[in-house]
Amino acid sequence: MELIINDILDSLTIVSINLNNKEDFRLADNNNDNSPKLKRKSKPKLKKEEITVVDTSSARKAVIATAVGNGMEWFDFGIYSYLAATIGQVFFPEVSGPMQLVFSFATFAVAFIARPIGGIFFGMLGDRLGRKKVLAITLVMMALATLSIGLIPAHSSIGYTATVLLLIARLVQGFSSGGEYSGAMTFIAESTPDKKRGFMSSGLEVGTLVGYIAGASLVTLLTYILGEDTMLEWGWRIPFFLSAPIGLIGFYLRNNLEETPAFEAMQEKKADDDNHITVKNILQFHWRAIVVGMFVVFFYIVVNYTVLSYMPSHLTAVLGYGEAEGLLLIVIVMVIMIPIVLLMGYFSDRIGAKKIIQGGLIGLILLSIPSFNLIGSGNTIQVFWGLLILAVFSASFQGTMPALLPSLFFTNVRNGALAITFNISASLFGGTTPLLVAWLISKTMNQMVPAYYVIFASVVGIIVVSIFLKDTSGKALRGSPPAVEEKAEIKEILEEPEEALWWHEEKKEIEERIEDRLEDGK
Repeated sequence: MELIINDILDSLTIVSINLNNKEDFRLADNNNDNSPKLKRKSKPKLKKEEITVVDTSSARKAVIATAVGNGMEWFDFGIYSYLAATIGQVFFPEVSGPMQLVFSFATFAVAFIARPIGGIFFGMLGDRLGRKKVLAITLVMMALATLSIGLIPAHSSIGYTATVLLLIARLVQGFSSGGEYSGAMTFIAESTPDKKRGFMSSGLEVGTLVGYIAGASLVTLLTYILGEDTMLEWGWRIPFFLSAPIGLIGFYLRNNLEETPAFEAMQEKKADDDNHITVKNILQFHWRAIVVGMFVVFFYIVVNYTVLSYMPSHLTAVLGYGEAEGLLLIVIVMVIMIPIVLLMGYFSDRIGAKKIIQGGLIGLILLSIPSFNLIGSGNTIQVFWGLLILAVFSASFQGTMPALLPSLFFTNVRNGALAITFNISASLFGGTTPLLVAWLISKTMNQMVPAYYVIFASVVGIIVVSIFLKDTSGKALRGSPPAVEEKAEIKEILEEPEEALWWHEEKKEIEERIEDRLEDGK
């Protein structure tokens, strides 16, 4: 099975880079023993001064500042999810019941149309100008767009103009978030020691959870204090107004970060023509990593958005729970998830992220239906346990993905390639997950639809991860020399340069493909 799939991929390689001669064919076919280029192997050379000794305090500062900023960004993005039912009534009063939720989540999904555009723009910018500048810009944009949602008059005041303004604000949010998460993953992965990358990068998802928790807690508290009628009238605007001061705090923290060691090292060695890397170059020579990454993001994003974004509205609109009660259950589950996410990151550094992810996928395949049976039972304790089971398996991805996804790409294209990968997949499957699930439930009246979708995504995930994903936990990032915490580690690394620069042959193959492409162009 694996050989057949590899043969298909190799054939696609030939088509994708449009090779027309036998020598190029030998290069594209990794199984061809007659390839003269693949036989010319050179041992990688590694100098002591090339190894990065990461300052622990700077690494912690980078993790904290990036995670806090990410939390603030996802507070802005998340409050829309938790107010989806209310926003549906404010901006779509002409429809009712489950279809009102569908319209609300359709507006939620609109933001994901702009994500790939924002991802490409900010991703390429990050590879040229630096990681931290982009992260500061995206945070300010998100804060302003979120604030503007709170200022839009209701449909009852200005009719469909309100809906149009809401769509515009959501598009700006999507454009901003396109550069946010991939940039934050890149920044943390490049700022941490190789052997602690999993644990320290998991702090990014802690920031995400804290942002969601803050948004959900605020909405829950306001609903409890003001009541559902007042929330519908004007109380829903308060969380959006708070985005402005929160954004200023996040901007200050990110603007005072240092650039990542990996990016600075690359800048010192970069040739003049490296500045001209384009989206076309990335798609031509790194497409296989992009395809694998998109499938990985697919199951990750489906599970993540089902548990964190869709479930509050599912409990309220489908199962009939009060808004405050449903949100409170989600908040408690997310608080419990925080240490679990950190543990998953910690163990990924020791046994490998691949094994952690495979365990989470198998767990979802086996237990999604029992979990949704508990959630639909009507018993609050059973609902809680059903949500917690899903959350634990979701945490296995959240604790590993921030380190794993950046490792798929080389340093000179990492921000741009990861932004393309993550945002295209997130746009296709993330923003549409709540919408698709809500629509299918409204059509089938089957409350188990979310379970079936999660199982489908997990089956796809276990196939892709088991066959195509290389585990690089504890190793140097592609295209970068090793990053260590202590100088004492340098001697051991220098004894095995081939192991330290494990990506050397892969990079050489890409460079040969680029050379051949240039020769063909001439």
